[in-house]
Amino acid sequence: MAKYYMQEMPDMKKEGKTLLYPKMEITGICETRDLVEASVKGTSVNKSEAMAVIDLISAEMARRMAQGQSVRIDGIGLFTPSLCLKKGKERESAEETSAKRNAASIKVGGVNFRADNMLVEETNTLCKLERGSGVKRCKKSEHTAEERLEMLKRYLDENRFITVKKYMEISGQSRTTASKEIKAWAETADSGITYEGRGTHKIFVEKKH
Repeated sequence: MAKYYMQEMPDMKKEGKTLLYPKMEITGICETRDLVEASVKGTSVNKSEAMAVIDLISAEMARRMAQGQSVRIDGIGLFTPSLCLKKGKERESAEETSAKRNAASIKVGGVNFRADNMLVEETNTLCKLERGSGVKRCKKSEHTAEERLEMLKRYLDENRFITVKKYMEISGQSRTTASKEIKAWAETADSGITYEGRGTHKIFVEKKH
């Protein structure tokens, strides 16, 4: 039996409503050896052989992704490599005078995973939920939205760009709330804020007039 709790959702539309959404309570991690041991129980498959197959697949996945391919494992999901700049390297901008980032400045920073629908559906079928006690509240900023926008503009007066992580620090909000808020401002015509880049490489800058 898995437990869930209700998590407070930020009122990004400023409608004065406090909305709650369900979130599963994660109680631990099932490690590889535990997963394999449970999977092969009652079968003719040897545990050591199963572990060896996982090692082989992991190595081949890394090789394929290093070549620029995504890897799909039926019933599990799609794995896609993502890039980031190495520590200490500045982001490249669209300006002609900006320094250009070469391959030596870039590395594989992560692997994105999108679960196969079959895995999601099977998990849902097997999942029996029980509501836990209490409601988890959002981390609240001590500043109003207008004050946070002014803080953001002051930061951009002294710095060329800001990341979601940095905005989270200066605004005193959770990462999710800070991310939604700064993206909303970047999409607001008169906020004075816009963005550059895409996905995990998105940064926020002062809008040029």
